[in-house]
Formats: sequence, C-alpha cells, structure tokens
Amino acid sequence: MEQLANASLGRLIGAVLIVGAIMLVFLGIFLYSWLREPRRLINGILFSMFFGVFLVWLAVLIFNTDNEVFITFMGLLFLALVGVILLTLIMGWALLLWNAAIVWKRESHTLANMLTLFLALFLIAIWAFNLLNTSRFLPAWLNVLLGAIPTIGTYLVFCSYNFLLNVLLYQFVPRNYRQDYLIVLGAGLIDGHKVSRLLGSRIDRALVYAKKQEKKGRPLPKIVFSGGQGADEQLPEAKAMADYAVAHGWPAELVLLEDKSKNTLQNMAFSKEIIAADFGSEQEPRIKFFTNNYHTFRAGLYAKMANLKANGVGSKVRLYFLPNALIREFVAVFLLNKRRHMIVISAILVITLFATIITVISH
Repeated sequence: MEQLANASLGRLIGAVLIVGAIMLVFLGIFLYSWLREPRRLINGILFSMFFGVFLVWLAVLIFNTDNEVFITFMGLLFLALVGVILLTLIMGWALLLWNAAIVWKRESHTLANMLTLFLALFLIAIWAFNLLNTSRFLPAWLNVLLGAIPTIGTYLVFCSYNFLLNVLLYQFVPRNYRQDYLIVLGAGLIDGHKVSRLLGSRIDRALVYAKKQEKKGRPLPKIVFSGGQGADEQLPEAKAMADYAVAHGWPAELVLLEDKSKNTLQNMAFSKEIIAADFGSEQEPRIKFFTNNYHTFRAGLYAKMANLKANGVGSKVRLYFLPNALIREFVAVFLLNKRRHMIVISAILVITLFATIITVISH
C-alpha cells in the first residue's frame, strides 16, 4: 500500500515538474519577445500559450492534491471565473446597450460614440436568427455556404481578444525614468482653441512623469508637443498644448513644437525629426510618448512604423468611454494588417465554397 502511494506521489511530482517546465519555457519565450519589442501582436498569442499551459499545470496540481481546503478554494475561484465569462458572453448585448445609454447621455451623439449600440444590435440580431432556427428552412448547400459567417466571426473574435490582450499588456511596459524626450500626441481642440479634458489628461500625465524622473535625481526631459492645425482650429494643437503645459508650471525652455502632423504616424515621424535635430549627439535619444491608455498600443505600432524607438504611457479615461474607444482602436489596428486578414478570410471563403460544391454534387 505504501509503495502504491509512493508511486502515485512520484507520478504527481513528475507530471507537475514536466508541465511546469513547459510552462516556464513558454513564459520565457513570451517575456523575451515582449520585453524586447512590446509593439507586436504576436505577444498576445505567446502570453495566451503560456497562460493555457499554466492552467493545465494548475489543474494537475489541484486534482492530485489531498488538501480539501485548497481544492474547494480553487474550485470556487474557477466557477466564479467561468460564471463571469459566461455572463459576459450571454449578457454582452445588455452590457453594450447599457454603455450606449450612458454615452448617449454624457457625450456627443456622433457615429464614433454609437459603436457599442451598433454592436449590441448586431448581437441581438444574431441571437434572434439562431433562436428562430432558420437553417431548417434552407437547402443543405446554402447552410454550408452560410457556415462561413460563424467561422469568420470566430476569427474576428480571436483577433479582438488578441488585440485587447495586447492593449492590456502594453500598460505594463516598464516606465524607465531616464528619458531625454517626451512626446505628447495631440487631439482636437474645443471651440478651435481650448485643450479638451481628454487632451489635458495626456499633458498632465507627461508632466507627472517628468517630475517623477526629476525626483529620482535625473535631468528633466524636453517635451515635444505634437499636433497640427485642423481646418476648424484657430491654432495648431501643439501650440495649445504647450501653452497649457507652461500655464501649469512647465519650463518654456524645455518645450519643442511639432505643428505639421495630421495623424498619429506623422506625429511620430515628424517628432522624430525634431528630436534628431535638437539632440545633437550620435547616441540614440531615450524617448517616451504620451496618449490615452486605450490608444497607447496602436500609437506604439505607428511609432514602430516610423522607426521611432519609443514606447508609450497612457493617461486614464472614464470607464464608460473605453468600450467605444477600444472598438475604434481594434478596427484601426485590424485595417493596419488588412492584407493578412484578407488572406485568412479569403481562405475561409474558398474552403467554404469547395464544401458547398461538394454538398451540391453529393445531393
């Protein structure tokens, strides 16, 4: 009996060690990729692979232990997690409608602020379509052809999950308070001349960062305020931001203006040129950019496209604002990689078409 118990314990330890070793390998691969270059979508996939193996390792540990308190606690934690996920999936449309109502009450009634409403209505339509079971009224070949829709939908869900995970991971990029320059990305001005609350939060975050760097005994960085002048604006966004910063105590001699850009890619490219001209050294300047938290990852992708070695720090926004903002960010990042996505979606459609032809021939 004792030998049997020892053998069982040995198998448990072996399983825990093997799965644990695999988990550490995946963790190492993820950390190497993320710390080396956090502005890559593959980091979300690598983290998911690590986390999946971690869950397997945890399951092996839980189901092979004799500690009832530990088993009960982990079981309740697992059930709570599953419950939250299921509730979100089942009631997602209701949460989106709730958010749409809050945004409608507090923000302007623009198309960009109604994305959660459109997504909620789309989910309700899918739910109603499945509830009516309309597939029973359709010929077999058409059902096969329509099968491409949920397949493409699953792919889009995976892409959105990976995007959201990358946005979350990007918030934990090391701050490294040793910067030579900070870039604050512009946004639209109120009444054509006033800094908005959203834009002000970006500037405030950069000022807090700079002062914290100074408290650590390092020199204050220069701040590049980046933003051109829109058709409905009375002055460049960069000038309005600089005035705001100086009014809040920032030294004017540590201000640089980039007032020609029209989009985020130009923000990065033009700011890079200004910094290169100002730095006057063969060494590479250390740079951080500042925007709102939901925008940091996409802005980081643009910085990478501009060959600007810089990661971002995000200022917080109100929670009700995030869903619409993240939907916009996902669409923008999706379109940045549209060629890759078109290849995948085209492959799904071709496979579905072949399956439809086979179904027609077989009938």
